[in-house]
Amino acid sequence: MAKAKSVYVCSQCGYESSKWNGKCPSCGEWNTFEETFPAAARGGFSSKSASRSSRDLSGSIHGIGDVDASFDEIRYKTGLSELDRVLGGGLVKGSLVLLGGEPGIGKSTMLLQICQQLGSEHTILYVSGEESARQIKLRAQRLGVDSENLYLLAETDCEAICDVIIKEKPEIVIIDSIQTMSISSLTSAQGSVTQVRECTNLFMRTAKSEEIPFFIVGHVNKDGAIAGPKVMEHIVDCVLYFEGQRNLSYRILRAVKNRFGSTNEIGVFEMIDKGLAEVDNPSMMLLSGRPTDVSGCCVACIMEGSRPIMAEVQALVTKSGFSVPRRTATGFDYNRMAIIIAVLEKRLGFFFGGLDVYINIVGGLRLDEPAADLSIALALYSSLRDKVVSDKTIAFGEIGLGGELRGISHVSQRISEAQRMGFEKCILPAQALKGINLQSYSMQIIGARSVRDAFNAV
Repeated sequence: MAKAKSVYVCSQCGYESSKWNGKCPSCGEWNTFEETFPAAARGGFSSKSASRSSRDLSGSIHGIGDVDASFDEIRYKTGLSELDRVLGGGLVKGSLVLLGGEPGIGKSTMLLQICQQLGSEHTILYVSGEESARQIKLRAQRLGVDSENLYLLAETDCEAICDVIIKEKPEIVIIDSIQTMSISSLTSAQGSVTQVRECTNLFMRTAKSEEIPFFIVGHVNKDGAIAGPKVMEHIVDCVLYFEGQRNLSYRILRAVKNRFGSTNEIGVFEMIDKGLAEVDNPSMMLLSGRPTDVSGCCVACIMEGSRPIMAEVQALVTKSGFSVPRRTATGFDYNRMAIIIAVLEKRLGFFFGGLDVYINIVGGLRLDEPAADLSIALALYSSLRDKVVSDKTIAFGEIGLGGELRGISHVSQRISEAQRMGFEKCILPAQALKGINLQSYSMQIIGARSVRDAFNAV
């Protein structure tokens, strides 16, 4: 019998090659190729579908008007409103939700917590390949989870797990984690590209055929991306990322893919001794402990989906002790910071050439929206001139290369949130005031046409 030819698969993006390469031609990563054997050559798992006779699927065709998709019947409330917000209103029947994040960020904790609420009306099967049933029980006791409809299974054989799911028909399944699952007919090791891809495919077919929603935990690599082939993220219906720093108690849950809702929503949690607690007012959380009468501070307002969130921007401009000044940005795009500094130098005559510049967004939040430009510029101006920006002042707007302020979206929501948080002055682009009824707000609203106008209004 001829020897089966092996193929080499990139562990980062799933690119296949007939020979080993030091650098992946697809994603550019080094030393990521792993040797594996094609499923067709091995037989077993994938050969079943090849030998299966063709079926008549004409009876499976449905008119789109005949499909029942009422909101109340296809979504489950998880008990965490922040998670429901990110999912688009709840957990959809037959969906695959991939949850990724750093080790210890709270993935397993959150999934075990929602079992308490979901278990009051639905049966849940918690499959763990990393912990024994006794270990899960100890963690459940710490979190106060004692639902009678929660069932535990410590197993790593993917085919056996799917057989149990089809036989017992639980209403919700949690897989912790996909990197520990394996198919015995595949020769590659657990966590390899082939195992992760085939296990995810098998779970997907089970979820769709039985209309059972799956939560799947995914590990991340050193770059922060979910470990395994990129095709895994294409298979699932929703990809959630847990973000946060270990030295901070706050966690941000963000959707990067969602077939049943928006990808702009975020959920904010706080890690406490009894698990994850929801943060209903993230603006107050991010602004707590702000210094007063200190230069280099300003407050920005960004939109995360339909939710306006306040964030404190801090800037420090100081004399450099090196021939090449340092530029550091934490929570803000470095290249965008360089553009803002260039605009301030060219259009307003401020000199930053021999000065170190440090930008920090308090609370671990990252500002990716252009509306944060004006807050960054005001913080830089405040630190450079040592002029204090009032803690009752908020600013937001996009800065153009000509020094002009460009219009932004969701102006009324931002102003309303600023007024609710107790701010007394709001500086924003003048053209963004079109259609805004200024008489309905009690705070002072200043429309600026350029960065210079904004600085004069401080």
